[in-house]
Amino acid sequence: MGYRIGVDIGGSFTDFVAFDEATGRLESLKVFSRPDQPGQEVVEGMRLLAERNGVHPAEVSYFTHGTTVGVNAVIQRKGLRLALFTTRHFEDVLEMARLKIADMYNLLSRRPPVLIPREHAFGIDERIDADGSVVEALDEAGAEQAVRDAVAAGCEGVVIALLHAYRNPAHEQRVRAIVQRVAPGLPVVCSSDVWPIIREYERTITAVVSAYVQPRIAHYLTSLQAALRDVGVVAELRVTKSNGGVMTAEQAKTDCIQMVFSGTASGVIGAAHVARLAELKNCLSLDIGGTSADVALIVDGAPQFGTGEFIGDFQVFIPSVSVSSIGDGGGSIAWVDEHGVLKVGPVSAGSSPGPACYGRSGEQPTLTDAFAVNGWIGHAALGYDAVRVDRAAARRAIATLGDRLGQDVHATAAAIIDVAVSGMYNGISGVVSRYGIDPRSFSLLPFGGAGPMMACFIAREVGIRHIVVPTTPGVLSALGGLIADLKNDFVHTVYLDLHPAAMEDLAMAVRALRERGERWLRTDQHYDGPATISVSAEMRYKGQSFEIDTTLQESWFVDGRMQAIADAFHARHLHVYGYADPSAPVQIVALRVVAAGVTPKPQLARIGRAQGEKVTAGAAEAWIDGGWRRIKLYDRAALLAGLRFDGPAIVTQSDCTTCILPGFTARIDDYGSIHLETAS
Repeated sequence: MGYRIGVDIGGSFTDFVAFDEATGRLESLKVFSRPDQPGQEVVEGMRLLAERNGVHPAEVSYFTHGTTVGVNAVIQRKGLRLALFTTRHFEDVLEMARLKIADMYNLLSRRPPVLIPREHAFGIDERIDADGSVVEALDEAGAEQAVRDAVAAGCEGVVIALLHAYRNPAHEQRVRAIVQRVAPGLPVVCSSDVWPIIREYERTITAVVSAYVQPRIAHYLTSLQAALRDVGVVAELRVTKSNGGVMTAEQAKTDCIQMVFSGTASGVIGAAHVARLAELKNCLSLDIGGTSADVALIVDGAPQFGTGEFIGDFQVFIPSVSVSSIGDGGGSIAWVDEHGVLKVGPVSAGSSPGPACYGRSGEQPTLTDAFAVNGWIGHAALGYDAVRVDRAAARRAIATLGDRLGQDVHATAAAIIDVAVSGMYNGISGVVSRYGIDPRSFSLLPFGGAGPMMACFIAREVGIRHIVVPTTPGVLSALGGLIADLKNDFVHTVYLDLHPAAMEDLAMAVRALRERGERWLRTDQHYDGPATISVSAEMRYKGQSFEIDTTLQESWFVDGRMQAIADAFHARHLHVYGYADPSAPVQIVALRVVAAGVTPKPQLARIGRAQGEKVTAGAAEAWIDGGWRRIKLYDRAALLAGLRFDGPAIVTQSDCTTCILPGFTARIDDYGSIHLETAS
């Protein structure tokens, strides 16, 4: 028995959650992130956990960690200088992409520059057909010359993405051997190893992003492993994954594409756990940190999954928790453009210097400063005493914008909040439209350091009537890392008609995927607990261009129950499109297996019930809808189950501030979550 530690590194703060396996107690902490020295924030956090909470490194039995280092490498374009080896005449695959313009409403818009420029794309004579047969043998001399040309061009790594390698990877594997022989030590990645899916662009860009970020991720994880050993943590480092699971750091060093969305995914996993405790059937999770705002759909306590999520300017086609970026974060800088129009973001003040009100030499006005100026925050320390809000510094920063806009400082701060909320309204409207949902039938579950601060403002605009604020919303992403199971996805492209003659091949493919999943759990992840193997297939009607992921039963393949497989697809097609044709022939393009191993879950304790006691912690003045109003202050630690109070109000706690607008009524449930409800 020991402590299980979850860590999430954000743009402003790094969050810690420690779970005592013996007592069930949860401890949490925030420290400033250190983009100048990645990993040092983890060392500092471990020191403070030992000093303040008695969580000593030698007692840590499990350590999981979410990071944005991969995402940042792509966004900042600070990855590896790569060469692309592809089948001759397919050298333009990255530039052509899917032939979509960047902005459908702007005919002059341009797609972003590719990660591998055209002059670093080298064609090799070879050809494998769609059925996996060799049409043209590999020109090995040409492959050797491509390696020499790539080295001469200063390329630091190679991505091999040959035509139809998802069906037959032999040529990719042979080219990799040639690279390793001609240029020993040169990093090389095969698309068939990264994610062997049909469609050349999707498979290629996924492999390119993986290779692009791999050195930075590997270096970061190696440095973090060393730092943890130095402070006395002997538990194996695990990393949260894009699909909502976790894996070992050693696997993450090579299979890094699987962790590019690790931070956002673990937040949604934590939100889904809270949604189940609160018995929310449908909700939108809202994660607002220092740099961005992200929303995800949770149905029946389970997050939604998909492929094709964006990392910076590029889509990667791996299974991941579906998260949509909808706006800016608390540290996003407000500014006035050349036309005199107020804007918020996308540039963030980060953790250093941070918002002006943090008192760390920041001078630029941010969204957090606007809330400070208008009296919503600053009534208690933030970030577990890391920040004492300097409202005077925030006023000075906001006043610089007010002078340009011809408004007083409070009206300017309110305008900054309105602009930020407007952007998030547009983002949530897009999610609502894509899923075809009515926001009035969904709850909002805000978290992150700025989520509860903005939740009422956003809900009022969108029309959401119910908000649930978790007990420790500021560190929910770190908690999600502790909740996440060991989990990995495996795919095999089969491209077969659903026909009795294909059932034996399909059964063999499912069995092979199961064996890979079990081997991953037992051998690679050193897991000896109960395993769950889930099967699905990418299916479509013959002649359709795209597939639907359809959940299936492994026994249907074993027993040859073809009709059960077809019926599942027809039902799924009807659910997605409102139409199905049971008489139409069906194709299975790819089979997928998800292997999962259950990890121990922290059990959130129920809190005591209120006995009619008075819990207000004072009063404050806040600028609301164009004027000052006197509102009540509440200390989150004093809010017991069953308590009710009306807004406007402010609830303070160590990791965030909850701002409650007029018209909302607060109710505390048995787990300490705040339910905010409005009739309008």
